[in-house]
Amino acid sequence: MSEQLLRLGDHDLRGIATALRSGRLAPPFTTVAVGRYVSTGLADGIAAELQAIASHGFTAPQLAAVIDLLLKDRSQRVSPEEIIHLVTSGPEAGGVTNRDTAVVVRELFSTADESVLVAGYAVYQGQRVFQALADRMRVRPTLKVRMFLDVRRNAGESTAADEVVRRFADRFRRFDWPQDAPLPEVIHYPQSLEESPDKRAALHAKCIVVDCKRVFVSSANFTEAAQVRNIEVGLLIDSPSLADGITKHFGSMLGAGLLRPVFA
Repeated sequence: MSEQLLRLGDHDLRGIATALRSGRLAPPFTTVAVGRYVSTGLADGIAAELQAIASHGFTAPQLAAVIDLLLKDRSQRVSPEEIIHLVTSGPEAGGVTNRDTAVVVRELFSTADESVLVAGYAVYQGQRVFQALADRMRVRPTLKVRMFLDVRRNAGESTAADEVVRRFADRFRRFDWPQDAPLPEVIHYPQSLEESPDKRAALHAKCIVVDCKRVFVSSANFTEAAQVRNIEVGLLIDSPSLADGITKHFGSMLGAGLLRPVFA
């Protein structure tokens, strides 16, 4: 379907399709003839495109059938508002109500059935943030949980990379993960441990993927402040294709050795 026709509203498209089927609109298509069914500013472009399509052998009834298919496709499409939801943290402005970050994260964790992928830049005293996920892992022992977290040095630190990872693992067990709960698979980005600032990088992604169906991408880190008090903005998206793409992206980096497990 041509670009100009795609710009038309459903009402105008139905009018053109009806005229094509009835014979009131037929080749050669002129601006005057098409102008009976669309606004004057669009008539010239629509006429030219209809004529171009007709030059490839399309009859008027065939053009009408193509427009009917376009209208049917539009009617079956899901609008972005149905699959993308705004999620925020911080103070609420009067008259504006958005979904709350902490609530959405708990809901995602507590309803997961098969898999959870978590990517986060900063985790600080995450026991409360991850409590719902740990509880869900107890209820569903087969739940596969992978957490891609940023492990980095303190400023000016020259400690061996393995020691930094060991300390992170110990701190995660003691302060960031609920006690007596099964541990998730935790993965880090070794390049974040490069001693040279010129070579150092960070795992800066902040997202959650649940059951390869739902994606939450947010500016919020996995800290109580970010989940509740800070001003943060995120999008909750119901999209299996997007969820699959993010899952494969992290999985391919892990498979290539670019990311590595924290727990030996």
